[in-house]
Amino acid sequence: MSHLTEPVHGFAEPPAAVRDDGLAATLLRRIDHGLSVGVEVAAGLLVLVEIVVLLLGVSFRYLFHTPLVWSDELASILFLWLSMLGAVVALRRGEHMRMTGLVSRVGPQTRGVLECIAITAPVAFLALVLYHAVDYAMEEQFITTPALEVSNAWRAAALPAGLGLMLVAALFRLLRVGRPRTVAVALLLTGAVVGGFWLAGPVLKPLGQLNLVIFFVGLVAANVFAGVPIAFSFGLATFGYLALTTSTPLLVMVGRLDEGMSHLILLAVPLFVFLGLLIEMTGMARAMIQFLASLLGHVRGGLSYVLIGAMYLVSGISGSKVADMAAIAPVLFPEMKKRGAPPGDLVALLAATGAQTETIPPSIVLITIGSVTGVSIAALFTGGMLPGVVLGAALCSVVWWRYRKEDLSHVERTPGREIARLAAIALPALLLPFVIRAAVVEGVATATEVSTIGIAYSTVMGLCVYRQFDWRRLKPMLIETASLTGAIIFIVGCATAMAWGLTQSGFSTDLARLMGGIPGGGYGFLAISIVAFIILGSVLEGIPAIVLFGPLLFPIARAAGVHEVHYAMVVIFAMGIGLFAPPFGVGYYGACAISKVHPDEGLKHIWGYVAALLVGLVVVAAIPWISTGFLAR
Repeated sequence: MSHLTEPVHGFAEPPAAVRDDGLAATLLRRIDHGLSVGVEVAAGLLVLVEIVVLLLGVSFRYLFHTPLVWSDELASILFLWLSMLGAVVALRRGEHMRMTGLVSRVGPQTRGVLECIAITAPVAFLALVLYHAVDYAMEEQFITTPALEVSNAWRAAALPAGLGLMLVAALFRLLRVGRPRTVAVALLLTGAVVGGFWLAGPVLKPLGQLNLVIFFVGLVAANVFAGVPIAFSFGLATFGYLALTTSTPLLVMVGRLDEGMSHLILLAVPLFVFLGLLIEMTGMARAMIQFLASLLGHVRGGLSYVLIGAMYLVSGISGSKVADMAAIAPVLFPEMKKRGAPPGDLVALLAATGAQTETIPPSIVLITIGSVTGVSIAALFTGGMLPGVVLGAALCSVVWWRYRKEDLSHVERTPGREIARLAAIALPALLLPFVIRAAVVEGVATATEVSTIGIAYSTVMGLCVYRQFDWRRLKPMLIETASLTGAIIFIVGCATAMAWGLTQSGFSTDLARLMGGIPGGGYGFLAISIVAFIILGSVLEGIPAIVLFGPLLFPIARAAGVHEVHYAMVVIFAMGIGLFAPPFGVGYYGACAISKVHPDEGLKHIWGYVAALLVGLVVVAAIPWISTGFLAR
């Protein structure tokens, strides 16, 4: 995903149209800036309002025993607006998830064209679907919401508003980053592809299910490898398939987009992302890491063990790999480098721990699986703890082997009194995962609402205990949360529409028949799933892959006798390995960007960790109890 990867530079300087100091250029810059500021402020405020609304809902229900019947409905309305405005912010900043592995390896001229196509392709999709989104919002005005008793058009209007703003933002971004000639080439290529498919419509219609290969394999793959954001790659393929090969009203596609983005459980995504940024800002993450370092700093490879343990603990709070790595690397890496650890090994281990902690609650992938498959979020949160320990132990074995001869003669053991002091400082931070877990188990809050309790707890600790709360950072944190939320939820919406198109084509029935015939029963099905999701994780990343294939494969897993929580852990780890393993896994390049280490330095070190992850995955797949042993019977 682009927010994880190093920037891909395709342009030496701004285009002439933007460099010119004429009146037109100045006016365009001011409009672009004004649009950007307005959308960012609105999106950031929506994150803040969502936190307040959900926290009020929890407080009134649990403390005053007077539920606010309108809180969930208002949160749902605002969430769609937050997702769409966040998607606008992400598009303007170039933060939508995309695969840049191939784009970064081509020559400057080709790279420049591909970077522009990564904008013109979304422009094509937005222009094609905008009319149908307006039509959809107008249809929704006849529906009245049950609690607030307002027209549902107030919520549905977020779709055409967001799509329209994205179209404007994309056009401004094209002016800002592309040379006129490069932009013209990209527009011509995009127009030629769209026009070619439109003219080929009469030929495509009689091809039947062969169109699935053309649109959902060929077109999606071409877009993804060309660097087009994944959400728009899905959207273009789905729109083309429905418009050119079926008689389905395109209003239905917008409805599926709305359905995918409107699961209230997905509201946990922005709240946990913000919580992750908050614990870093308040110093809670640093306190945990310093305490762990005092315990293990004198052991050979001790700080590497601390890295593994810290990623486990922080993942259990933030739910965001970006926040996890950004909180830990700057604290540990300087001391690890002083002790002689190769930078390549550090970034390799950081990437490997990213895959290891994908199941630690409140993982965004766990929340997404619960949303699209109906599996209990509480069960997924419970089942995700021990599998992460198994993979962590596998990584520790590699660390032990590599650092068994480390020279620690110059390292002093931390005195017991100092360890006790650091433990006291870290205690409030260490309690946070237990506070979150207890709130869910005791019924104080749902999996969606519990993050607000974590936010309130972290705010109080930051203000009263750690005395580290930079009010100036709140605005950029809120905007960053909105941007990441928009990028994630827009993918979920587009992938939901694509999954619906696949289901209507009969593909799901054929897939179920094919997967059901795999020899070896449940273990044979798990083996095929591991291979498939490692590949999918490296190309599509976890969230779009699970939204697309989860509703199709989880029923097959149940039919094969595989427990759905066990299956969830296996596919999440498989996708995580694909995401964080080079050469295609963009999570690896994200770890490199955060660590400020060139990707080539980590290549020779990472394969031992990848092998350990694969061994751990096989153990988790072979022993279902690891995932299901602590579930309520």
